[in-house]
Amino acid sequence: MGITLTQRAAEHIQRHLEKRGKGLGLRLGVKPSGCSGMSYHLEYVDAPDAEDQVFEQFGARVYVTSDSLPYLQGTELDYAREGLNEGFRFNNPNEKAACGCGESFTV
Repeated sequence: MGITLTQRAAEHIQRHLEKRGKGLGLRLGVKPSGCSGMSYHLEYVDAPDAEDQVFEQFGARVYVTSDSLPYLQGTELDYAREGLNEGFRFNNPNEKAACGCGESFTV
């Protein structure tokens, strides 16, 4: 299994890395937060950590820490623009529930 990217997500990652002028990819993780227990955390990767798992599609790389991987296994990372709103979408088959505002989830 692992993490998959849609082409839109990969293009968005690549565009922002080019604007930034450096970076290897994007790190995806989870952290305790919100009313449902966990939230997604994204950051640029300039140097990989020894425990990172790397997933690559459409020329973009996503790094996932080993402690976050069990919560993210099978997740598809998408990027969507709807009206004035845009951002990453996490299609995570492990989610059992999410809070009403969509900022946190539970597995």
